[in-house]
Amino acid sequence: MFLFPNDYEEGWTLKNEIKKDGIGLHTGLKCSVIIKPTELEGFHISFSEEPNKVIPIEISQVRNTPLCTTLDLNGKQVSTVEHLMASLIGSGLTHVNIEINGSEIPLLDGSAIGWIKEIEKVGMINSYTSPRPRPEIKSPIFVNKGESLIFAIPSKKLKLIGLIDFPYKAIGQQMFSIELTPNNFVKEIAPARTFGFLDQLEELKKAGLIKGGALENALVCDGDSWVNPPLRFENEPVRHKLLDLIGDLAFVGLPKAQIFVYKGSHSLHAEFAASLQKVLT
Repeated sequence: MFLFPNDYEEGWTLKNEIKKDGIGLHTGLKCSVIIKPTELEGFHISFSEEPNKVIPIEISQVRNTPLCTTLDLNGKQVSTVEHLMASLIGSGLTHVNIEINGSEIPLLDGSAIGWIKEIEKVGMINSYTSPRPRPEIKSPIFVNKGESLIFAIPSKKLKLIGLIDFPYKAIGQQMFSIELTPNNFVKEIAPARTFGFLDQLEELKKAGLIKGGALENALVCDGDSWVNPPLRFENEPVRHKLLDLIGDLAFVGLPKAQIFVYKGSHSLHAEFAASLQKVLT
C-alpha cells in the first residue's frame, strides 16, 4: 500500500508521469493533462504545443472568474485548476510540471480523488532540491468580502476550519475542522465533490458556464434533498469548500497557521493568498 508523506516539510516529486483526460466543467470540451516529475522547485505549467517551455505558477497569474480559479499564463488562460492543484499540494508534492492540452483542467468526478488515485499508482520520491519555504505568519491576517471572511493566526501546524451557510435545507449550516497532513487530506478532503443547485442551472448555462456539468461530476441540491445521492460524507459540501481553499493556496504554499474561513470563494482565497505572499517577500 502506498504511503503519502507524514507532513509538508520535505520536497517530493512523482516517480513517473501521470496522464489524464476528461471534460472541462465550464467549456464542456475535451482536455488532457500530463503531470511530470521534475527537479525544478515548485509547480510549473507548459502547453502541449510547447512542452519544453515551462512557466512557474505564481499568485500574480490568478484571475477572478465565475465559479473557478483561472490562470493567465503569458496570455493563455487555463481554467478550473483548483482541484488538480489541491491534489498536488495536499498530497505533499512540491516539484511537478503540468503539461496541458486545452483551456481547462479535466473535472473528473468533481473531487480530487481521481488525481490522488493516479498519484498512488505511480508513487512519489524525495526531491533532490529543497521545497520553497512555507509561509509562516507572525501576526493575524484577516480578509473579508461582504459576508465572507477568512482569517489566520500563527501556528506550528496547519489547521483548517470551514463554515458554510446556505438557505437550502439539504445543506444549511455546516462546519468542519481538520489538522491538515497529506494522509488526512487524502482521506478526509480529496473525495469531497463540487456541488451546485438545481434552481440555478439554467441561469448558469445561459451565462455560458457549466457546459460540461453532469450528475456524474457534481452533487446537485434541490432544496430539501439531493438529486444524485448518496453523499460521501454527511458534510461533503463544506469539505469541498476546504478542498477549493487548499487548491487556491497552492500558488503560495500551505502556511503554518490556523485558518478559519466562512463562506469561502475563489476570489476571497486569492486575496488571502496574496496576503500570504507578502510574508515571503
